[in-house]
Amino acid sequence: MICNLCRSNAASSFKTLDNKIYWSCGVCRCKYLDEFYFVKREEEERRYLEHNNDIKDKAYRLFLSKLSDPLKEKISPCSHGLDFGCGTGPALADMLTQDGYKVSLYDPFFYPDKNVLLKQYDFVTCTETAEHFHNPYKEFNRLDGLLKPGAWLGIMTSFLTSDDEFENWYYRRDPTHVTFYCEKTFQVIASQRNWKCEIKSKDVVLLQKNYG
Repeated sequence: MICNLCRSNAASSFKTLDNKIYWSCGVCRCKYLDEFYFVKREEEERRYLEHNNDIKDKAYRLFLSKLSDPLKEKISPCSHGLDFGCGTGPALADMLTQDGYKVSLYDPFFYPDKNVLLKQYDFVTCTETAEHFHNPYKEFNRLDGLLKPGAWLGIMTSFLTSDDEFENWYYRRDPTHVTFYCEKTFQVIASQRNWKCEIKSKDVVLLQKNYG
């Protein structure tokens, strides 16, 4: 079976849970839901509208600072970035804008202007988005194309720390979450694209595009 994420020929059946089939890759260690069980686009959008992503919510902004703080150590003042998959309330973009950065927005449901995908950026953020990727190999290639040489990609998603936790893991139970990562997964993603990979903390990774 070809892995959805790294395209190696190392994916195999992992578990059947709640009458849904999940796959596991022996190379990148990702887990992913069989595409037969993906929810329809309308249901996916309804689920996102249930999220309470208030731009001004202090707790939410504190949560996002786990990514923004280490990212700001890497990027120059006045850099131009893209918040990829920003959702209904682009709080991270608001935080970075207040710190002097320019941030464009893209979300296939709520900010669907594809013109922003025709440019390259000094940084790209992707918070609580990568777990929704139906075709992660394609999406990470697209993210690579959005990065200038030397640019940084900041990702926040809940890491799976043990296969034994998967069945009862709250993250799996969201019907729009279809791809699940661990630290090894991001190391493989980076290696395939000649990126630098820094795991900054649990659930936060920074990836830098090569200058060459």
